[in-house]
Amino acid sequence: GFSHPATLIQDARRHGTVVRPVDINHAGWRCGIEPDGAVRLGLRFVRGLRREAGMRIEAARRQGPFCDLRGLQRRCRLRRDELDTLAALGACDSLGLSRRAALWQVAALADAGHGLLARCAPSTDESPLAEMDAAGRTAADYRHGGMTAGPHPLAHLRGRLRARGVVPAASLAQCADGRRVRVAGVVITRQRPGTARGMCFVTLEDESGLANVVITPDRFERDRMTIVSSAALIVTGRLQRRDGVVHLCGESFHPLRAIDRATPPAHDFR
Repeated sequence: GFSHPATLIQDARRHGTVVRPVDINHAGWRCGIEPDGAVRLGLRFVRGLRREAGMRIEAARRQGPFCDLRGLQRRCRLRRDELDTLAALGACDSLGLSRRAALWQVAALADAGHGLLARCAPSTDESPLAEMDAAGRTAADYRHGGMTAGPHPLAHLRGRLRARGVVPAASLAQCADGRRVRVAGVVITRQRPGTARGMCFVTLEDESGLANVVITPDRFERDRMTIVSSAALIVTGRLQRRDGVVHLCGESFHPLRAIDRATPPAHDFR
C-alpha cells in the first residue's frame, strides 16, 4: 500500500491496538492476532532472515518452546548473521536475555571450540557488554526490522524538542489559525503533484500523530536539498485552517539528524 508498515503500526497503536514485537517463541512468519487481540509482528520483517529459516522456527516451536540460543541454532539451522539479527532485534527476550546478552551468547556459540569465548558457557555466562538504552533499542528495531513496537523515535527526543519550542503534532488541532508554530517528525510522504503548480506536500509523523506541511514553490527551491534528503525534519511555519483541514505553511526547514538511523523510508513524489 501507500503507507509503510511502520506508519501503519504507529497509527494502530495510537488508536489503542496493542502491538507486540517479533519473538522467537511467539511469532510466526506472518503477523498474527494473539488471543487477547494484540497484534504480534511476524518473522518476515526480520531483515536478512530467510523465509525457509523463519518457517523452520515456526515449525520447530510446535514441538516445544525454545529454551536457549544453542537449542534455537541446533533445531532451526540458522546462520550466524540471522542469529545476530534476532538477538539485536530483541527477538530472544523470551529466553530471559537482553539484546546485548543475546549478542554475547551468539558470539560465544560461533566461537565454540576455539578462542577466548570458547571458555564461556553461552547459556549461563553474564555478558560484559553495556546494555542498549531505550533510544538504542528503537534504533535497532528500525535497523533490523524496519519498524518498532516500542516508543516512537520522537518520543526519546520530546524533552529536547520541547525546549526548542517544538509542539507535538496532535496539539496543532488546538492552535489558532495563523499562529506561528514549530513541529518535528519523521518524513513519511513527500508529494509534488503536477497539477499543484509546484507546491510540495510533506507529512511528518511524531509519537502523537501526523502533521501536514504545505511548501510553496519558492521555498521548496530554496531548501530543496534539506526537504528532499532529510529523513526527519523540524519545520517552522504558520498554521492554516481550511474547511476543517489543518496544515502548516512551511517557512523554514532543518534536518533532525538525531534519528536519521531510526526511520522508515518515505514515500516520495507519487
